[in-house]
Amino acid sequence: MLVKSEQEQAALSVVIVSFNTRELLHQCLSTLDQCSGSIPCQAIVVDNYSRDGSANMVAKYFPQITLIRSEINLGFAAANNLGFKHATAPLIALLNSDAFINKDTIANALTFLNDHPKAGLIGARLIGRDGEWQPSARLFPSLLNHFLMMSGLSGRYRHSRFFGRADRTWADDTVAALVDWVPGAFSVVRRDVLEAVDYFDERFFLYYEEVDLCRRIQQKGHEIWYVPACEVIHIGGESSRTLEVEMTERGAQVNAWQMRSALLYFYKHHGTSGAWAWYQLEQRWHQLRAWKNARRDSVKADYSKRVCHLLRQAWRDTQGGKISPQRPWT
Repeated sequence: MLVKSEQEQAALSVVIVSFNTRELLHQCLSTLDQCSGSIPCQAIVVDNYSRDGSANMVAKYFPQITLIRSEINLGFAAANNLGFKHATAPLIALLNSDAFINKDTIANALTFLNDHPKAGLIGARLIGRDGEWQPSARLFPSLLNHFLMMSGLSGRYRHSRFFGRADRTWADDTVAALVDWVPGAFSVVRRDVLEAVDYFDERFFLYYEEVDLCRRIQQKGHEIWYVPACEVIHIGGESSRTLEVEMTERGAQVNAWQMRSALLYFYKHHGTSGAWAWYQLEQRWHQLRAWKNARRDSVKADYSKRVCHLLRQAWRDTQGGKISPQRPWT
């Protein structure tokens, strides 16, 4: 039940950041309204300067929702922080506009947090529209975890506790577990915990912001839990299943943002040596792939060369992870 915060005290504030996702956002909000049941929920939509009429759609069809129109694309972290300022409930949920809860998700989340007072933030079991499980409970990034993922060993030996460690693909995804971090497609965090860690780090424009948040929550002594009783259909994950991202202009931009955020994360949590080591691992791996495919697969070779170019640019843009480029990132 979606309520206006000034009319009824909400049990949960749900913050949704939207950027040019009008149709998905409409479905997301309709599902949230239907599936929240009798639980009073405050919904907050932060529109990141969409050009597809997303904000006007919310104003027209969901007048009970708090709508914030940003004049620029703030990115995921800063836009959520803006939404948090309008949240009134003791619990705050992050929900992607391409994610759809089921009828028990919110009730199960509130029950779990009530039964586990040490839990600071919990995440859901994410599945695609086809019902296939998406990685929903993960270990913190490390050079080893990154190498296992990048090399394809994690996917090849997904049932191994060692090779499948990064995404915990070896584990039973129907069992709740203490984890390092959970994706931000749907998560619920205690308001006082969020305030204690000073919200998202806005230097992360996109990617790694939820990893950094979970790490700081753990450092404050709180637990991060994967809770499969909270099930969410997540569409966005279906577009990233290919081994290689097509190196279109948009694909290159996404790659560049991921690289920038990785450097920012490794520098913040592992220092200059950590950022340099991550950068060198990426560079050497793609240089090797470019050399290996030079004669037999020019497309893959060109892709790896392009990745190396983007890596060098990301290193310059962030000064090795020390600074974040001015928002909005380009």
